[in-house]
Amino acid sequence: MAVMEGCEGSSKTMVLEERICPECGKEVEVYTLRGRIAEDAACECGYVFKAQEQIPRSFDKK
Repeated sequence: MAVMEGCEGSSKTMVLEERICPECGKEVEVYTLRGRIAEDAACECGYVFKAQEQIPRSFDKK
């Protein structure tokens, strides 16, 4: 349950953000994790926001 995880769980939760498509100017919803795009998202015009590699934190388990 996310409520019970506290601070640790919040860093693992994806956030839905709106980004502006550079091709057509429409808003596109993308999922981010710690500010980076977590998975590919496509605009209606065909432009694709590519997922970005997540930067590992020094205290993350490997």
